[in-house]
Amino acid sequence: MASVICKVETQHENMIHDAQMDIYGKRLATCSTDRTIRIFEVDKNQYKLIQTLSGHEGPVWQLSWMHPMYGNALASCSYDKKVLIWRETDRGQWVKYYTHDIHASSVNSIQWSPPDTGLMLACGSSDGNISILQGNGDDKFTYRLIEKAHGVNIVFTIVSLTVPPVIFSYLKPIPYFLLFLCLV
Repeated sequence: MASVICKVETQHENMIHDAQMDIYGKRLATCSTDRTIRIFEVDKNQYKLIQTLSGHEGPVWQLSWMHPMYGNALASCSYDKKVLIWRETDRGQWVKYYTHDIHASSVNSIQWSPPDTGLMLACGSSDGNISILQGNGDDKFTYRLIEKAHGVNIVFTIVSLTVPPVIFSYLKPIPYFLLFLCLV
């Protein structure tokens, strides 16, 4: 049987839709119908609110931490049809630094790829499309659109694969990723 280790008072004003720890377990991010994201510093079982992020115009459904080799950043998606990427500045403040707003309906799920595939973010929307954001290293993103994938409710995960050089000795190992989806 599961037991409660600790409780976190998030101070959200409405339902919480997601809570994600960073890769080191030092930060917790939560998001809510109240249109905010809250970032907490974690020390053992103590959670200290360090900042509340506002930028979405609708309920925030999901969060995904970027792998730290690309910087300290967090992506969020919302009913407002947007994906926002937030970065921590050198002064410890979180700022919105990229807005992805090409979807025609709620963006329900997001997930960063593993670092060995490059800087990529999968975004699943109720408009029936999936967009893949790809960072180019200059704090700019391009995207590819997978159309008519039905309404996407959940982007399960992205796993990386490499073409084994033993099988294809004339090829260099090439990273690929697979996108697992829950369609409606």
